Amino acid sequence: MNANDLPILATADVRSLDATAIRDFGLSGLELMTRAGRCLVDRIAQLWPSARTVQVVVGPGNNGGDGYVAARLLHEQGIAVRVVAPLGLPSGGDAWAACAAYRAVGGVIDEGGVQCGDSELILDAFLGTGLSRDLSGLALAAIEAMNASGLPILAADTPSGLDTDRGVARPRVVQAAATVTFGAEKPGFHLGVGPDCVGQLSVENLGIPMRAYASMQPVLRVIPAALVASVLPKRKRTAHKGDHGRVVIVGGGPGMPGAVRLAGEAALRAGAGLVTIVTHPSHAASIAMSRPELICVGLDGSGSVRALLESADVVAIGPGLGQTAWARDLFAEALDGSRPLVVDADALNLLAQSPVRRGNWILTPHPGEAARLLGCSIAEVQVDRLGALAALVSRYDATVVLKGARSLVGGPQVIAPWLCRDGNPGMATAGMGDVLTGIVAAIAAQQASLQSLADVAAVSVQVHASAGDLSAYAEAYAGERGLLAGDLLANLRRAVNP
Repeated sequence: MNANDLPILATADVRSLDATAIRDFGLSGLELMTRAGRCLVDRIAQLWPSARTVQVVVGPGNNGGDGYVAARLLHEQGIAVRVVAPLGLPSGGDAWAACAAYRAVGGVIDEGGVQCGDSELILDAFLGTGLSRDLSGLALAAIEAMNASGLPILAADTPSGLDTDRGVARPRVVQAAATVTFGAEKPGFHLGVGPDCVGQLSVENLGIPMRAYASMQPVLRVIPAALVASVLPKRKRTAHKGDHGRVVIVGGGPGMPGAVRLAGEAALRAGAGLVTIVTHPSHAASIAMSRPELICVGLDGSGSVRALLESADVVAIGPGLGQTAWARDLFAEALDGSRPLVVDADALNLLAQSPVRRGNWILTPHPGEAARLLGCSIAEVQVDRLGALAALVSRYDATVVLKGARSLVGGPQVIAPWLCRDGNPGMATAGMGDVLTGIVAAIAAQQASLQSLADVAAVSVQVHASAGDLSAYAEAYAGERGLLAGDLLANLRRAVNP
């Protein structure tokens, strides 16, 4: 099943989903377990069709039960199976029934440690979801042995050792080549270390009727193509540049013209009708010469830019701004204005020094900037990205883009934050945030009525990620490594014309 077809649910809600399926729809726990085991065997056949020896690492709970079902089915297909139970056998329930069925067909269980031997593949059906404490002893040793094996690993429901709500390692996580998860995706697959350990993700709802999902509140929502199309509709044939928004971007302190230049062109490429750069006078001429479609205003610190800022539909501030007196004065003027703001880079650092609440603004911090805005460490942000997002929204009364792998978008009226699945590691390079700033400002400025800054921010993040993927993977390009922020500019036109 396509992952986008099902919600992303908290671990406890997935358990409730199973209970609802059993109570209201006549599905037994053993039947759900049997279906899960079949899905695992099918996935092995899809990804490793030539594998003839499989080691199945099982735990004593229901995740282990899924593994016993898979082991029985693999054994019946003539595949050599070695089942290892480092924490012992199930004590009862459906998992015990699945274990007994495996033994009934001649299956053997080794209660020792993980020994790879001549195995070609490991099925991780060890610990499952819901870990709330760090592991040690035999459990930790089993995870480390699986990772040290060098074999491809298929994870059942979740890579063992992963906190499936926060994406935290407890303290080690199985590094899966692929994961088959059941019922619904878990948020931890997209947070913290999750994206690095899940591998190829597939979702199986095990035949649970979609009616069972009706009362479930998603933890995250994937940004859909329909939202991009609704925020970026086809233009009228009679349109003129004034219909497409006026953006003013403030940045480029002494010696830092590149960031504001990137943001300015990104705003143009994302469809803004008019883009004005307010920058240090030493940069105005060079920026205008390199991209003549940009209007450049050099400001040396004397005089107000209030009238210029108020002439815009949206003001963006921060790229290359610096934290000098010049930068502080411009930031103060932007804050005092009435126009919607997009705040990034050094403007976020200035905001962290003197926090205010504003309402009609979008903040776009990376984890380091988020930590400064919250007065905590980067590690604290990364260990609970959803919590950090909620704290930023609350503290600053803002729509917030928390950047990083799988960027998140939240806002004061947003119940379930938006999640961007796309983008690639090549985008972890200087200037990518400046390009995003320009995109956000341009898409916001093109809206006749800014009723949902969160939707604007979500679409902007998706456009940015799509342009990054086009730049990395299109035929004319060589891949992720060496990708430059400027490479996205040419592909923005494709991304904003869905």
